[in-house]
Amino acid sequence: MFLSPLTDQMPAALLHNLKHNLVLHERTVFVCVLIESVPRVPQEDRVEVQALGRSFFRVFVRYGFMEDPDLPAALAVCAAQGLALDPQQVSYFLSRETILPTANGSGMALWRERLFEFLFRNASSAANYFRLPPARVVEMGSRVML
Repeated sequence: MFLSPLTDQMPAALLHNLKHNLVLHERTVFVCVLIESVPRVPQEDRVEVQALGRSFFRVFVRYGFMEDPDLPAALAVCAAQGLALDPQQVSYFLSRETILPTANGSGMALWRERLFEFLFRNASSAANYFRLPPARVVEMGSRVML
């Protein structure tokens, strides 16, 4: 499973995985979590599975702004929509960026870059936020200059 906030682009983690590991998995699932502008999303509207062909799937998971996301629990209902998942076989691939201040000062003021870097580094991880099992998470990273 490749998590991505973008609904119309390939997740960065998939590109990194292809580039570095030279592997495309037998079944690939793109997961997009959407936070709706309502307090709660009914269970019957929570998960939508789209078959993209050739063992590729896109899954939309919707939560209300007052709900705490639990992605493994939400994905358990995918079987009813034609995507059976074994929780012990699922690997969650996440993109992780490391923010670096620019060396030549061509971007923001250096103190702002360092403040942004500090806040970004100390933010909660997506794996914790979505309650992903730690042993099933793979983070593919890149370094981004501000």
